[in-house]
Parts: sequence; C-alpha cells; structure tokens
Amino acid sequence: MRKPSVLVIFLTVFIDLVGFGIVLPQLPLYAKNYNANGFELGLLMASFSAMQFLFAPWWGHLSDRMGRRPVLLISIAGSVVAYAWFALATRFTGATALWMIIASRTFAGFCGANITVAQAYIADITPPETPVKEDGPHRHGVWFGVYLRAMDWRAERGLVR
Repeated sequence: MRKPSVLVIFLTVFIDLVGFGIVLPQLPLYAKNYNANGFELGLLMASFSAMQFLFAPWWGHLSDRMGRRPVLLISIAGSVVAYAWFALATRFTGATALWMIIASRTFAGFCGANITVAQAYIADITPPETPVKEDGPHRHGVWFGVYLRAMDWRAERGLVR
C-alpha cells in the first residue's frame, strides 16, 4: 500500500479554493457583459456554492464505497473540465454565453464538493495520537487559497506595490 501524501490533499483544497476565489469576484462583470437580469446574476453567483452544499454528502458516500483517492482524482478532473468549459463559454456572446457560464459554474460546484472527501482522507491517514498535526496542511490549503485571492484583488486595484 502506498503511503498517502498530505501534499496532494493540500493541493486539492488549494486548487478548489483558488479557483473559487478568482472566479467569484469576476461573475458580476460577466453578468453585466452578457446583460443578465437579477435572477440570472443570482443563479450565476449561487450555483457553485449550492452544488457544493448539495453534493458534498454524495461525494462523501461515493468515497466511502470507492476510496478517497479515486474520488479526489475524478473530482479534480471534473474541475479541470468545468474551468475549461467556463473559458470556452466566454468566447460566445449573449444568452448562449451566459447559460454556458452558469452551467460550467454549476458543474464546477458539483466537482468542488470534494473538500469533504479531502477532510475524510486526512482523518483516515491521521494516527489517533496526532490529529492536529496532520490536519494542518488541509487548513493551510484553505487559508493560502483565500489569502492569494485577496492579494490578487489588492494588486488589481493598485493597493500593493
């Protein structure tokens, strides 16, 4: 049996949250460019988080049956497809682009619900005597993802030299 890598968990959570943090602040600009109404803007903003909320238990159940690693790999591959779909959608115009962006964000949220699987993976590999030490990389992935997006936001506005 291979020794599990905590670095893989860190990178999984990091990629999920950086992807979320970079895209979310840009969504109102896309909505404005594609003339979205209030409902469409709300759908665009909420679709990712709603799918995470709804499908986190499903991913967890699937990882109990299939194993943590295969589920993480499948969900990461799905996230790659979702972000590529998002990039492709921005090449279109009008309502087609808007609905493709909403669909890609929905699919990205479905795939991004893997954070609970990452937490379960950490719990599985952590010896009972060192729970806090092993959970650190997961928490670092969360905070580095959020921190880097905040720094990017500040740099965009000329607040950082």
